[in-house]
Amino acid sequence: MTRKKILGSHVKRLLSGVSDHGRKHLTEVETDLIQTGLLLEEAIEKLSFNFMAIHQAVAAEQATIQLLLDGGSATPEQRAQLEALQGNVGGYVNAAITSMQFQDMTSQLIDRTLKRVTGLREFLGTLGAHGAEMLPESDNEEIVALLGKVSMALAIQSLELRSVLRKAVSQQHLESGDIELF
Repeated sequence: MTRKKILGSHVKRLLSGVSDHGRKHLTEVETDLIQTGLLLEEAIEKLSFNFMAIHQAVAAEQATIQLLLDGGSATPEQRAQLEALQGNVGGYVNAAITSMQFQDMTSQLIDRTLKRVTGLREFLGTLGAHGAEMLPESDNEEIVALLGKVSMALAIQSLELRSVLRKAVSQQHLESGDIELF
């Protein structure tokens, strides 16, 4: 194989590796951002439902509350409904608080996304730093050796980044238990 073909194959392999690495991590960033959006959307829906349910439960008993405030007497049925109100509102408040736990999982997704972006930036920085070592007067052997060194450094960085990133996002701070997603 000629020196030109050897150099060309090394450049091709390096560029393919950079492209594959970048595409994989950008796809993962995109996936994490979509998952974050879905978590936020679901949490907002649950919060809205529970706050509206609290409002409706209190509004339904407003006439009885006003009657009592005005010095009137409540019927046994109205008393039972008022007594149930506390439990109903408590249930809706607990459900709303649980819905707010999305913050834990979205924080994990955002942290993972930032690690991916930082890793990709470092990956590209390594490529640039090693590229600066290449001199215009470098011969083919020096270029091939430098490309091998760059490829090895990038492969190591890619493996290190993958080992740091968890695949699953889990809800870790709920008193009611752990939940794992994705």
